Amino acid sequence: MQKPRYFRLVLFIFVVFLTASCSKFRKLQKSTDWQSKYKAANEYYEEEEYYKASVLYDQVLPIIKGTIDGEKASFFRAKSYYQPRQYILSSSYFEEFVLVYSRSEYALEAAYLQAHSLYLQSPDYNLDQTSTVEAIDAFQIFLNRNPYSEYAPKATAMIDELQQKLEKKNFENAKHYYKLGRWEAARVAFETFEDEFPDSKYNEQVLYLAIDAEFSYAKESIRAKQKERFQKTIELYERFIDKYPTSELLKDAEDRYSQSIAQLKKL
Repeated sequence: MQKPRYFRLVLFIFVVFLTASCSKFRKLQKSTDWQSKYKAANEYYEEEEYYKASVLYDQVLPIIKGTIDGEKASFFRAKSYYQPRQYILSSSYFEEFVLVYSRSEYALEAAYLQAHSLYLQSPDYNLDQTSTVEAIDAFQIFLNRNPYSEYAPKATAMIDELQQKLEKKNFENAKHYYKLGRWEAARVAFETFEDEFPDSKYNEQVLYLAIDAEFSYAKESIRAKQKERFQKTIELYERFIDKYPTSELLKDAEDRYSQSIAQLKKL
């Protein structure tokens, strides 16, 4: 019989505490005392109440920007958005911090977290990769300026990860043309992929698919265009055998090569 009464008492105390806390925050929002707001923002940040901290930092920063307090407020405002995963805002605020406070003790961490915020916005490979490219660029700038920092190994690893995502995206895009039977577009896309990602793990398959796409394109072409396209197939095969002489795809590539030679003789 005592338990329901106990739980009601605990719930009542919690509601009273929550109401008082919200009331205090609302009063701080309306206050013109920036020092009280700044102190409370720091306390909220330490207590991991990031929303309240960010609101108060936003309010005091126009007043104290450029001061020592402004430097700290600007950095922790950015982190108040970073911690709850509001990465679009955190990347912008970290970037702003580095521009304004480039000599700050927080500048190195802010530069890394700006790039990391972009990294955390990077979507799956099959979606738009704008933020992936932006993250790679930001990490590269960071590494150029801070090649020996404590964050350098992590930044390098994340560039590699993002680069692999771009490779996958471009590879699948090229294959999409191939699957649709758009042979010329596929061959051009495969060759462009090789140029852009010369060390990719996909390049062996890419070059074989370029051979097959060009061969298919030649077969479907009008007679006046077939000679140059079968010749292009042969050139692609010669590149393939030079680069991958022990490839598992060699037999199929040789078949396209042999058929191209035979067709050229007929032409």
